Amino acid sequence: MTKSANAMWGGRFAAGPDAIMEAINASIGFDQRLAAQDIAGSRAHAAMLAATGIITDNDAEAIREGLLTVLSEIEAGDFTFSTALEDIHMNVEARLKEIIGEPAGRLHTARSRNDQVATDFRLWVRDQCDAVDAALAALMKALLGQAEAGAEWVMPGFTHLQVAQPVTWGHHMLAYVEMFARDRARFADARKRMNTSPLGAAALAGTSFPIDREMTAKALGFDRPMANSLDAVSDRDFALEFLAAASICAMHMSRLAEELVIWSSAQFRFAKMSDQWSTGSSIMPQKRNPDAAELIRAKIGRIFGANVALMTVMKGLPLTYSKDMQEDKEQVFDAADNLLLALSAMAGMVKDMDANVEALEEAAATGFSTATDLADWLVRELGLPFRDAHHVTGSLVAMAEAKSCDLPELSLADMQTVHQDITQSVFDVLGVKNSVASRTSFGGTAPANVLAQVEAWKGILR
Repeated sequence: MTKSANAMWGGRFAAGPDAIMEAINASIGFDQRLAAQDIAGSRAHAAMLAATGIITDNDAEAIREGLLTVLSEIEAGDFTFSTALEDIHMNVEARLKEIIGEPAGRLHTARSRNDQVATDFRLWVRDQCDAVDAALAALMKALLGQAEAGAEWVMPGFTHLQVAQPVTWGHHMLAYVEMFARDRARFADARKRMNTSPLGAAALAGTSFPIDREMTAKALGFDRPMANSLDAVSDRDFALEFLAAASICAMHMSRLAEELVIWSSAQFRFAKMSDQWSTGSSIMPQKRNPDAAELIRAKIGRIFGANVALMTVMKGLPLTYSKDMQEDKEQVFDAADNLLLALSAMAGMVKDMDANVEALEEAAATGFSTATDLADWLVRELGLPFRDAHHVTGSLVAMAEAKSCDLPELSLADMQTVHQDITQSVFDVLGVKNSVASRTSFGGTAPANVLAQVEAWKGILR
């Protein structure tokens, strides 16, 4: 069934689209999320039209009041969205006309839905950058709490998921603080770059009306208007940059989530997730599943997918606007929602997590984790070239393996069979606590370093 006329498109089309075309063409099912940004842009545009004499002050005031009424209806859930009106822009304008009559028709002077949606979407993504920044700061604070509490707790540091050298729990937590700090910087940088206004670019070529784009840019918190009208309506690199930053941030979260899953297992017993962030089994009463961490690890795929999907949408589009670009929003909406959800859940898990200090230290002492300390001692105390020290240490590790013991459990006499100049003082570096305390180089794992970094980060986040 088709409609007899299409009021939105006017006289160019005698008949409206059928139901299938209406369904594929409409975006109101998802772009209604842009309502606040759309109304903010329209209010700024109307004020500018009045200031430049393009519309009267009376019409501008009627539009302003009418738009506030529409916004209040949407926020209260009293607004009826129409698929026939396609998108948030036409839904708002149609309702505005019902409220204020003829002046509503003057609102769209000197603009197009092309620059309107580009403006709305930039405003929305900008808001998400701010929300992500706050969520990342909360996660970093949770990690700092763990780092401060565990500045002296010794745990194994891994390479290849094999015990490598002892580190401190606090140092491990601070590694993620550094990662998430870089994520914050990426979002801040993306926000700065996207903070230019497309409004006034109109359909693609600008407008012959004497508009003031600086005025609307300032009113909406943009740094300046975009300098090229073709670019303003046709690019979505600001959304892609948000998704790229989100993907890197999500990757960092997934790594942390994976560690929480491993650490909470019976085989590791490094940490315990609180009841709030764990679930049980319907059949196995002993189970305590780190479901929140697992779900974060899985949700990351949706964020990666959104990045690839929007890249694919944009990769072959000639200038300027094509309807393909209607497919930009759902991907970004979903990625932003899941990123913020994952960040909030991760902050909660980290804050409530209990470290098993005894299990951490016990694991740190396995796998000949102080072998590097022994090699360093041979270089420092006996003057051996490091490669020779490495060879001597390897021989001592082989001896300990043969005796089914760890390096500190070898006797001095045993060690002297490999190198006669080894002295009793070697045992001062073989304990895991001595090992971490000695790593005082900048960026090292020593407890004093950890506490200094915690204080530095507290100052930054304050």
